[in-house]
Amino acid sequence: MTKQNGNDLLIPSIEDIDMIVFDVDGTLMDRDGMPPGMVGLMKETESRGVTISLASGRTLPNLTPIHQALGLSGFIIAENGGVLWDGPKGQKIELRANGERCRESIEWIATQMPEIDPLGIESNRWRETEWCISGPHDINAIRELLESSQWSDLRVVGTGFAIHVTEMGINKKTALEIMLPRRNINPNRVLSCGDGLNDVPMFELTGHSIAVDDKYERVSSAAMSRTTRMGPRGVIEILTSLNAR
Repeated sequence: MTKQNGNDLLIPSIEDIDMIVFDVDGTLMDRDGMPPGMVGLMKETESRGVTISLASGRTLPNLTPIHQALGLSGFIIAENGGVLWDGPKGQKIELRANGERCRESIEWIATQMPEIDPLGIESNRWRETEWCISGPHDINAIRELLESSQWSDLRVVGTGFAIHVTEMGINKKTALEIMLPRRNINPNRVLSCGDGLNDVPMFELTGHSIAVDDKYERVSSAAMSRTTRMGPRGVIEILTSLNAR
């Protein structure tokens, strides 16, 4: 699929893709949840032979009910690539990093930036490979502090919903490079959809990519196309067009 030129949404033919990988927050759902029709379109897409997987900064316990409620047959990439699970194929949960150092780094940063709560967001109680804090905070200041500390090997990623501290090399792209071969799926036959900076790495890997928001120029530029409607309604736009062909 070539890069979008103008305002027309470029969507591959359903015969040209084997899998769609969706981000969750800001993509499949927003603060109002999922729009009407989402579940039906997901099931219709899967019934036509396209596997749907999830790749999110959420924890696995947060993502599993969403995966089950949508009736998906694909895998789950949680914590921005730190946790992998292909339950439908019977694979065990795989952890790619140790979140203890990430937590320790945030505890130290909180001593330098008292406005930061080192406990972070509520879902940290289930987080295993990274640590998250809610914003707004100066993400560049956090990066500078880490770079001059014993945790200089860690990276800071802002998603729009939270600020994640994780190990280098942990992202959605490297996670897909592990998971797709296990399914014998060529990345060129994958459509990835997202809205945040943490989605850019997977856009770089997959043969097709669509952004569902324009709030980040880097995200829109990295994707091959962008929906007319934003967030979950952009996903409705994608799936409706895909299944109309």
